[in-house]
Amino acid sequence: MAAPADSLFLQACRGEATSRPPLWMMRQAGRYLPEYREVRAKVSFLELCKSPTLAAEVTLQPIRRFGFDAAILFSDLLIPLEAMGLEVVFTEQGPTLPAPVRSPADLARLQSFDPAERTAFVLETVRVARLALGDTPLIGFAGAPFTTATYAIEGKTSKRFAETKGLFYRHPDAARRLLAVIAEATRGYLLAQVAAGAQAIQLFDSWVGVVSPADWDEFVLGPTRDLVQAVRATGVPVIYFPNGATTLLDRIAAVGADVYGIDWRLPLDEARARLTRGGAAPAAVQGNLDPALLLGPAERIKVQAAEVIRQGGGRGHVFNLGHGIYPETPLASVEALVQAVRGG
Repeated sequence: MAAPADSLFLQACRGEATSRPPLWMMRQAGRYLPEYREVRAKVSFLELCKSPTLAAEVTLQPIRRFGFDAAILFSDLLIPLEAMGLEVVFTEQGPTLPAPVRSPADLARLQSFDPAERTAFVLETVRVARLALGDTPLIGFAGAPFTTATYAIEGKTSKRFAETKGLFYRHPDAARRLLAVIAEATRGYLLAQVAAGAQAIQLFDSWVGVVSPADWDEFVLGPTRDLVQAVRATGVPVIYFPNGATTLLDRIAAVGADVYGIDWRLPLDEARARLTRGGAAPAAVQGNLDPALLLGPAERIKVQAAEVIRQGGGRGHVFNLGHGIYPETPLASVEALVQAVRGG
């Protein structure tokens, strides 16, 4: 079942004017929801990701409760790395890779994979959720090549990314090969999600904010742009979220995404200006309320949401947070945000 082309979300992704900005939230299926915690109490995180019935259920939970204008597939950024042959351990403190990629020789441990075989559970989750969502569009996703590579190299999240940068500078050819291998595997993974029913794709580049302009140009732009264009060729819109990289937006525009996710560190109207500074065609933007504001009073949420909407300009704007919703966010705050965006 296809989402109608005139859905607010797809209109905004095309850069069109909308009666109000469509609303969804990163990590909208997550621990702030009591119904999610009820499901999660019965299974491990990885068991949840690999059970299409349960993963589809938690994908649908925020749509049932809040009626968001788009759903996002419940899964994890590191599923493709596991499918490529790296061991990934999911703990309450976050994912770890016991044997990270630290040398050119380690690249031999990475292999391409058939999404229908190694990630069949993800594709079935897309199909089950798609059928249940009706007219609500479903967003598929993956990590962008650089962010996925940081997990492969660091073996966990990092503050300094010393192992990643060390590998890039000591072995630049190996770094480029690693990014190319990840990009190619991710391309097949995302095309399979689209074939299964995803109507948009978001690429999360959670850690790209740590790269310099020179490193962006040398290492990151090429594989990211190629991946974005391969997915766009299917006809679905691609949202690229370069977290923490607002100073690089003039360069980032060269990836050619349909929509750029903007974190809370830069007003949306300034972000649009930076995205077109290098002569790039205007694109839609997504964001960018500070998720911490949802820990504050409803009146402040209303005022700040109105400002984000003003900056969005009524055209090509998908309302979202500037990062994922915090687990401790009160449900009443989400309800206040929904009312503010919908004008209720």
